[in-house]
Amino acid sequence: MINFDHLPLDTDILQALRELSINYVFQPIFRPDGKTVYAWEALMRPTEMTVTELIADYAEKDKLHVLEVATFFGAMQAYFQRGYEQRVAINSFPSDCMKQEEADAFLACFGERIRARMIIENLEYPYFSAEHWIEKKRSVEYMDNLLAADDFGTGLNNLDLIEFMAPHIVKLDREVISGIDHISEKQENVKKLVDHFHSKDILVVAEGIEEKEEFEYLVGLGIDLYQGYYLARPA
Repeated sequence: MINFDHLPLDTDILQALRELSINYVFQPIFRPDGKTVYAWEALMRPTEMTVTELIADYAEKDKLHVLEVATFFGAMQAYFQRGYEQRVAINSFPSDCMKQEEADAFLACFGERIRARMIIENLEYPYFSAEHWIEKKRSVEYMDNLLAADDFGTGLNNLDLIEFMAPHIVKLDREVISGIDHISEKQENVKKLVDHFHSKDILVVAEGIEEKEEFEYLVGLGIDLYQGYYLARPA
């Protein structure tokens, strides 16, 4: 269970964090050999409901900021407890970011250990805030970390937004790659996307891979990184 009691945060946010009962699991993101881990994605697992239910509940209460802060502090706590050496990918709401005092507390807690270790994945919901994205980009790049656009092809993340965001990584949603080994329309679409993103020096991740045939076809297309149940489940 993640413990927030020791954090140097304001009383209000600390009390809100204490009300959460959450753990984290991690799913690897692999290099093209399907064996070498590039990064570990931290996934929140509430103990009393599903993560979808928790997000919906906090969104209705206008408290998504609490989950944003919980994810950064909780995921990093769990990451270091596990002793991982590769990067850690942390989900972040596109509508939110940590306040300056929270970011300062985060740096005070983890210090230089986070330099060049983090990937901040901008989710596809609930809405995109350019102001918060610019702030994330500034703080992330200051620590030599990376920014990613999650679930490309669904929700908010599209080519126009990618152009503005200029992320280091784009993750293609399961909907984009499912069945790609035998669906010609998806083959053509993904090849165009890969060529486009590579022309801008953006790494491409295929996520949600569930079949051997999908994985092998995507390797042939030159996708940079891979994630999905076929390769490894969250644990």
